Amino acid sequence: MNATLPDLLRLIVVPVLGWAAWRDVRTRRVPNRTWLPLATLGVVLLAWDGWLVWTGRTIGFTDPGLFVLRVAISVGLLVPFAYGFWWFGGFGGADAKALIVLAILFPTYPTYLFDGFVLPALKPTLGVFALTILSNAVLVGLAYPLALAGRNALGRQFGKAMFIGRPIPAERAIEEYGRLLETPAGFTRRGLDLDALRMYLRWRGRSLSDIRADPETYRDPESIPEDTNAPGDGSIPVDEDRQPLPDGGAVDDPWGAEAFLGDIDSTAYGTSPEELREGLDVLASAETVWITPGIPFLVPMFGGLLVSLTAGDILVWGLSLVGLGAV
Repeated sequence: MNATLPDLLRLIVVPVLGWAAWRDVRTRRVPNRTWLPLATLGVVLLAWDGWLVWTGRTIGFTDPGLFVLRVAISVGLLVPFAYGFWWFGGFGGADAKALIVLAILFPTYPTYLFDGFVLPALKPTLGVFALTILSNAVLVGLAYPLALAGRNALGRQFGKAMFIGRPIPAERAIEEYGRLLETPAGFTRRGLDLDALRMYLRWRGRSLSDIRADPETYRDPESIPEDTNAPGDGSIPVDEDRQPLPDGGAVDDPWGAEAFLGDIDSTAYGTSPEELREGLDVLASAETVWITPGIPFLVPMFGGLLVSLTAGDILVWGLSLVGLGAV
C-alpha cells in the first residue's frame, strides 16, 4: 500500500472508534480521554497536510485553495453541527465528540494506493471526507430498524414497536440499556429511561424484584426509607454511599417519584415524575415489556467510517446508478 504518512496515521482512528462503539453498546459510556489524543493527532496531521499541499508533495491533489476550502467546510460546518446536535439532545456526548474528531482528522479524502486499485473507490466532487462518513453513517443506521423488524418477525413478535424495539421479560429491564416503549395507556416513543430506573432503585435501596413482589407497598411514598442511597448515574456497579432524604415531600406522590427527582443532583436523563410513575406501573405488573435499545450513533458512525474508507461515498454511488448524479 502506498499513501502519505499522515493518511496512514489517520487509520489509528479505526480501532479506537471500533472500541468506543463496542463500549458504548455495552455500557453507554465512553471515557472522555478517548477523544483528546485523536483530536490532537488530527490538528498535527492537518498542519502536516497543509505543508505537503503547499510544497506539492501530496498523492491526491496540489491545490492549496481547494485544501483550505475542504478544511473550512469540514471543521467550520461539522464541528458546530456536532456541538449543536449534542446541545439540543440529538447526539450523546460521545457521538458529538467522535464526529468532531472525524471532522478534524478527515477534512479531505485520504488516498491508499494498492497494486491495481485505489481506496476509497469513489470520491465525489466536493471531496470532504468527514461529510462522506456522516452520510454513510446515516445510511448504515437506516438498516438497523429493518434488521430489528426482521428479528422480531422471526420471533413472531409483531406490533407498533417492532421497527424500533424488542420485547424482554420485565424483570430483566434493569439489565438493559434503552427506554420502555410502554405506559399503562399503551405504546409510547418516550417511555421511562432504564438508566433512570436503575438510579431510582439504587436511591431506594430496593430491587426490581422487590417492586414487582409488592407494588402497593412501594407505590406509597411513605415506604421511602429515611436514609436513601446515592443514585449513581444509572450504570453498574452500585454506589453504596448514603444520603438523607429531605424533610417534607409530596404526600400524593406515587412511588416517591417527585421525592426522588427532587433529592438527586441530576435530571435523571430528563425523566419526569410522570414518566417514572408510568414506567414503574408497567414494570410492576407486566410479564413482558417492549424496549427500544436506542443503538448509539457511534455504531453506524463506525460502520460509516469503514464503508467510506473502502467504497467511498455510497450515496453518490447510488445516485449515479439511477442516473441522478454524476460521479
